[in-house]
Parts: sequence; structure tokens; C-alpha cells
Amino acid sequence: MTAVTTTASTRARPAVLEMIRNRGRLWALLLVVVLWLVIWAMTKGQHTLALDTSTRTGVHGWFQARSDWVEQAQDNFFINLANSFADAMNSIFEYLQHLFTVAEYPRPLPQIGWLGTIAIAAWGTFAAAGWRSLLLVVPSFLAFGFLGYWTDSIDLLLVAFLAVAISAVVGIPLGIWMAHSKIVSALVTPVLDVMQTMPSLVYLLPLAILFGIGPAAAIIITLIYSAPPVIRISADGIRRVSPTVMEATTSMGQTGLQKLTKVELPLAKRTIIVGVNQTMMAALSMATIAAFVDGPGLGQPVLDGLKRGQLGTSFVSGMAIVIMAIMLDRTTTAASVRSEQATRAGTAGSLLRKVSLAVGAIAAIIAVVLSNRYTWANEFPSSPDLGTPIRDQVDRFGNWLRSDLATLTSSIQENFTNHFLNPVQSLIADSPWFLSGAAILAIAAIVGGSRAFTAAMVCLAGIYYLDLWNNAMVTLTATLVATAVVVLLAVVVGVWMGRSGTVDRVIRPFLDAGQTMPPFVYLVPILILFSANRFTAMVAGVVYAAPVAIKLVADGIRGVSKETVEAAESSGSSTWQIITKVQLPMARGSILLAANQGLLYVLSMVVIGGMVGAGALGFDIVKGFRQSEYIGRGLAAGITVVLLGIMLDRITAYGAQRATRADKPDHGFLGGLRNLLPTGQIITPLRKGY
Repeated sequence: MTAVTTTASTRARPAVLEMIRNRGRLWALLLVVVLWLVIWAMTKGQHTLALDTSTRTGVHGWFQARSDWVEQAQDNFFINLANSFADAMNSIFEYLQHLFTVAEYPRPLPQIGWLGTIAIAAWGTFAAAGWRSLLLVVPSFLAFGFLGYWTDSIDLLLVAFLAVAISAVVGIPLGIWMAHSKIVSALVTPVLDVMQTMPSLVYLLPLAILFGIGPAAAIIITLIYSAPPVIRISADGIRRVSPTVMEATTSMGQTGLQKLTKVELPLAKRTIIVGVNQTMMAALSMATIAAFVDGPGLGQPVLDGLKRGQLGTSFVSGMAIVIMAIMLDRTTTAASVRSEQATRAGTAGSLLRKVSLAVGAIAAIIAVVLSNRYTWANEFPSSPDLGTPIRDQVDRFGNWLRSDLATLTSSIQENFTNHFLNPVQSLIADSPWFLSGAAILAIAAIVGGSRAFTAAMVCLAGIYYLDLWNNAMVTLTATLVATAVVVLLAVVVGVWMGRSGTVDRVIRPFLDAGQTMPPFVYLVPILILFSANRFTAMVAGVVYAAPVAIKLVADGIRGVSKETVEAAESSGSSTWQIITKVQLPMARGSILLAANQGLLYVLSMVVIGGMVGAGALGFDIVKGFRQSEYIGRGLAAGITVVLLGIMLDRITAYGAQRATRADKPDHGFLGGLRNLLPTGQIITPLRKGY
């Protein structure tokens, strides 16, 4: 009996050791958490570096002084240059407004009315994307008017057009330069990271001081957020040009300029257009934020609906933004495909096309003349009015939510907050600052290795220096909890979509709408359901981040080799076993990438969360924007959010790279983003928005 026991024990020992070796990092993470809990139990509430909401430290005073200097500077060259640029932007925008939306005295109507505007848009669409795209563009423009937001829609298009045009003119050459120079890429990439991770309201503060309130500030804010996609994707497109092709052109004696214009740009053309496409999407997503500085467009009614608690107003104007986003997305994608197809088919310069373009141009000119001379062709018809009945129905739905579901939703909010959110926040935010910092560094090292450890150490040092450590930990808690929910949703729904093409086709349009709908729109019903608190902000973050994460997981599941799945089925594995033992393990890189993007998207909602009772860094930023004496603390909070974003991004990004065990971007973190966007293009992942 003793011999049998000894033999069994001897066999069990290697099995245990093998399990520990295979799950080493998981066991290490568990050990860190256990040690953290033990030390926290003995030290909680001590040395948390918590500050009162009205406290301003010396660091905050330094930022306040810099803000005051910018506001009061008169003869500084850079300030004057910024003012001149703002004046130029205002002049250009006012000129375009007088053409399309605003009457210029003594004329009672704009120069080009709705009929001429639609005709110009239709001709441009036909020339660039083909006749099929007209079936989307013309009804979309008509929908803007029938929903009651013709002027606001055209104003938003003008703001987006100017921002995208400047982004393309500056961004495409910069992207090409990055692709050809590692030094330039190393210098520019961190700047792009900051541009996309810094909450918009943070740079709203200094930009409003520099450029004033109005169209110029709105255009520049939109430009800052929307420029990174076209820069990154242009650089990626140039890098993806086959080295073999480049070597062949070099052997033929072509100069660098010839290689760029005759080889690299033509081959990267479609990718660059995808970059312009994503810059457009990013510009539209800034519509509501730009409304804070009196930016013209659809952001104003969305914001008005939020302020007044009118779900219908926000919903209808948000619908117009979604329609605009889908229209621009599909049109630019069709344009990139059409030019290639026409070139291959030899129809690019056909007689039929030339005649069609000429006839269309004549029709557009006639429509412009009519809209200039006749009121019926200038002012959009008042009927049919689709906006009012939709608005009324949505408002009634909001009232039903408020009256009939309040008890249920309050119970959900209280239970989640008391039994899950508060304990996690107590561990992270109520630990001594050095304990939580050490635990985060240990987790970074285990998940992402030495590079993640270094990035986390630098970011945590910056957070400590900015004197907002406790608020940063509270924000980190909400971000991590919301991200956990996002990843859970992503795995459940993503697996479902990845395994079923029918489910994918049904759910994907809703995910596309969720990505393009301004967060303020769905924030209104969430406020109605749960009132203003931390939970509300987290729910908004989950809704905002879930579409991206779900698409990533669905793509990862779909990318698992069919032969591998068939082999598992033939061996008798059940559906559950195939999912848990084959598809999820093989898609772990996509799942980690989903967690990465979920973190960043949730974190980007921190400012909006500050408007609805989330507190912490979001509240500091909002307070700094609203009260001039707290601008310094608001700026410090904004930079703290950026540091949190960079830290979380690096930890999860390097963790994804380690999980996939791939060094090439095409197979690791930088290449894992596929079918994320409504266009279904494969692009390089960006640091916050796409």
C-alpha cells in the first residue's frame, strides 16, 4: 500500500510542476493580488494622497500660471500666429457658410440652397464613387432636412471638411516621412498617442484661450483629434509596399521621388484613402465636444438635449450624425474601390463616363442657379417632417423608462456598486500609494515584460508628481471594472458572431451605429435609468467601448483555422469544448487586443463621466473647464488621464505581443485589428479612436 501511494505521489509531483510552469504568469498574478490584499487589510486608508475637490497644490498653481500667461500674452510671436490662424479659419468658414447655410446681408437667403447643395454632392459622388453611391448620398442629404436639421448638418459637414482637408494635406506627407525614417516615426508616434489619448475637454481649455470661442476653435479641436488616423495609416500603407517591388524599381535607376510617385503612392493609394476615411469618422465623433466651444453643427442639439434631459432631441440629431457617418464611410470606400476597378476594366476614361459627367455637371449647375434665385429651391421644405414624430415617440419612451423602471434600475445600480465596485475601489484607491504603485508595476512586468514595466514606472512617476494620485486610482478602478464588463460582452457576443455568419450580419450594423453614435446621445437614457453617479459613467463607457471589442473578438474567432476546428469536431469534441479548448486559446491575441482597445475607449469617456457624477479625474477636468480658477488642476488631471492611458495601453499591448509570440506587426498587436471598422478594412490600430 505504501509503495502504491509513493508511486502515485511521484507521478503527481511532475504534473503539478508542469501545470505551474505552463501557467506561471497566471500564478504570479494571483500571488501579487493575494499579497496586495493581505497588506491592504493592514494598511488601508493610510498614505492614499487623497485631496479635497477644492485643493490646489503647487504643481496645479504652475499650470494655472502658464494658462494665465497664454491668456494675457499680447506681443508673443506664437500667440499672434495662433490668432492669425484662427482669423483665417473663421474667415474661410464664414465664407462657406454664406454659400450654403447663412444669409449675408442684404440677401435674405444663402447663395446655394438645398437643391444646389444636393446636386453638387450628387455630381461629386458620381465622379468619385460611381452611380451606386448616389443611392446612399442623395437620400442621406434629404434625411438631414426631413429630420429638421438641414442647416446644422451642412455646418457639421463644413467643419469636418476643413478639418479633414488640413489633416490630409499635412498628415499624408508626414505619414510618408514616418514610413521612410525611423527617427521621424519615433519622434512623431508619441505625439500622436497624446493627441488621441488626451481627453478633448483638456485641450479645449488652452485652445479656447488661444483661438477664442467659435468655428476656429471647433475646427482646430476636430483637427487635433482627427489627424492621427490619416498619418498612421498613410505610414502603414507605404511600409506595406513589397520590398521586392522597391528593389526592382531601384535596380531600374529610379530616383526617390520617382519611386514615391510611380510606385509607393499608387500601391498605397487604397490604404491612404482608408486613412482619410477614418479621419472623417474621427472628425464627426468630435461634433458634440466641439459644441462646448460654440462649434457649429449637429453637436449643439445633441448637447442641448443632454442639458435638458430631452432624449428625443439628442436622439434625432444623433441619428443625423450616424447617417452622415455611414454616408461618408461607404462613399469614400466605394471611391477607393471604383478607381481601381475602372482602371483594370479600362472604363476610367470611356466616352459614356465622360458624357455622363458632362450631363451631370450641367444638371448640377442648373440646380445651383435655381437654388440661388428661387425660395422653394433654397429653403428646405417643411414637410414631410420626420423629426418631430420620432422626437415625440422617443421622449415618451424616456418618460416610460423614468416612471416604470426606476425601482429596478436603482436596485441594479446599488447592488453592483456596493458588492463589486466599492470593494475593488477600496483595494486600489485606499491602499497606500506605494503599495498600489508597486502592485501595478509587478502586474505590468508579469503581463507585458520589461518594456511594460518601464512604461508603467515612468507613467506612475508622472501621476505621483501631478498630485492627483488618489483620483487617478479611483478613475483606474472604474476603467478596469468597466473594461472587465466590456471583455465579458466581447467574448460572449464575439464568439457568437465569429461562429455564425448570419449572427454577424444581423449584429454588425448595430455595432456600426454604436461606434458612430455620439456618446452624449445614449448618455441621456442611461441618466434617466440610473441617475447621475459612477455607475452611470461606467455604463456609458461600456456602451461606447463594447462595439470595438466585440468586433475584435469576432474577427479572432473567425480567423481560427477551419482545419483545426474540423479536426476537433472529428475527434468528438463538443461545441463548448471547441470554443474553450480551441477557438478562445487560439484567439487570445485578439482578446487581449480587445481588452487594450476597451481600456482606452472606456478611459476616453472619463470626462463625460465627470459630467454625470463620476467624480475623480473627470470631475477635475470638467471643473477646470467651467471655473477659470481651477484650470491648473484641470490641466494636471488631463495629463494624468493621458499617463493612465499610455500605461494601460503599453501593458496590454506588450501583453498581446507576448501572448501571440509574434514579432511582426502583421501578426501581433499592430496587425490584429481586422473588420473593426464599418468598411472591413485591415489597418494599423490607433491609440484611441479609429
